[in-house]
Amino acid sequence: MNSNKETKHIDMLSGSLWKKILIFAVPLVLIGIIEQLFNAADVAVVGRFSGENGKNAMAAVGATSSIIGLIVYTFIAVSLGTNVVIAHAYGASDSSMIKKCVHTSALSSIIIGIALTIFAEAFAVPIFKTQDIPSDVFDMTIKYFRIYSLGIPLILLYNFLASIYRGVGNTKTPLIVLIISGVLNLVLNLIFVLGFGLDVEGVALATVISNAISALVLFIMLLFNKEDYGIRIKELKISGKALIMILQIGIPAGIQSAVFCIANIIIQTKINSLGNTIMAASSAAYNVEAIVSYVFAGFSQAATTFVGQNYGAGDIKRCKATLSVSLIEGAIALGITDLLIFAFGRPIIGLFNSDSDVIYYGYIRLLYICSSFMFTLIYEVIAGYLRGFGISFMPSILTTIGICGVRILWIYTMFTRHKTFKVILMAYPISLFITALLLFILLLINHPAKRHENENCEL
Repeated sequence: MNSNKETKHIDMLSGSLWKKILIFAVPLVLIGIIEQLFNAADVAVVGRFSGENGKNAMAAVGATSSIIGLIVYTFIAVSLGTNVVIAHAYGASDSSMIKKCVHTSALSSIIIGIALTIFAEAFAVPIFKTQDIPSDVFDMTIKYFRIYSLGIPLILLYNFLASIYRGVGNTKTPLIVLIISGVLNLVLNLIFVLGFGLDVEGVALATVISNAISALVLFIMLLFNKEDYGIRIKELKISGKALIMILQIGIPAGIQSAVFCIANIIIQTKINSLGNTIMAASSAAYNVEAIVSYVFAGFSQAATTFVGQNYGAGDIKRCKATLSVSLIEGAIALGITDLLIFAFGRPIIGLFNSDSDVIYYGYIRLLYICSSFMFTLIYEVIAGYLRGFGISFMPSILTTIGICGVRILWIYTMFTRHKTFKVILMAYPISLFITALLLFILLLINHPAKRHENENCEL
């Protein structure tokens, strides 16, 4: 391995965890926020600048969020496998595996992305016909989704390449690239909607172009990178060994994400049945919630990468310390974020749409969901910690039961009896609490660090 590591890499194997986890997590939080702002900008621009059609256009973009999440974020979750495998190899100074994982990830993401685009284009209409979308919103929903789907290969490519950078301890480079494309996205949104009079097709096209820029810039940077994790065109092939290792971690995470999205699709269908105002309010609130969610997601990914590298290097004590530091720092960051949301939630919702009912119902949703995000932080960081050891199956199973099982059960029991917006929203805090409890119990019963220590004692 090249010993001349770039200074922008964080040395995860020594030094203060408090400082380094924070430095690593903050760019991840910002990356997630900027990615979500792509969609938020779409919602805000059509909601504010599409005239009388604004509420319907806003509802149409929001109606796609669950389906897009199912199709796209399922495979983005698989990129966690890339993160873990490269972290292990980097910690163990295994140059060969780093190279195999890099090229396997880059090529696989493009192939999977193209396949998903073909699927999305072919089945867009039948998919959304199951969503109880009002007739005056349906055509706009299909239009936005089909244009957005053209950019799926680029979205996956960016996220897999970003996982490569994360695995070696560099979160700043993906952040800088995404900031540039995020600004471009907003500018193009305004040009297409205000300048050319487009609505959903304009913001969808802006998102595709912005995603293309972020993916291609990151790819080109890796082409010129001289480290072991750089891309070499002649070496772009899929390694069976690397792919299996990536999928062992990534597939359970992907399945978890998929089932999670299915539960949200069911909830979104019930929200759609409550009318355009509730749809628009939920669309605005969802974008704010998603931004907040990246706070704990950043600390979860930090736990995964720090544990991955230190596990690869054989430092189990440092792995255990990573869990507590990630939880404490994540809780502080999330607490501050929640306070800001509670204080400024109404004007934030108003940025998307000035309709008083949209603001009212959107803020109610924020109160219900953001106040329960501390439970999400607990189970996400624990799951990220376990993935760092290569344990992905059981966290995914328990998360599926706690999140998806509970939400689906709630919708088909309580909501069937009391068809109100607040009853739907109660599914979130209940499911998040149960999931946090299940992951905490798993950690107590089967802590990987304790098992590793016991094995060393036996030796």
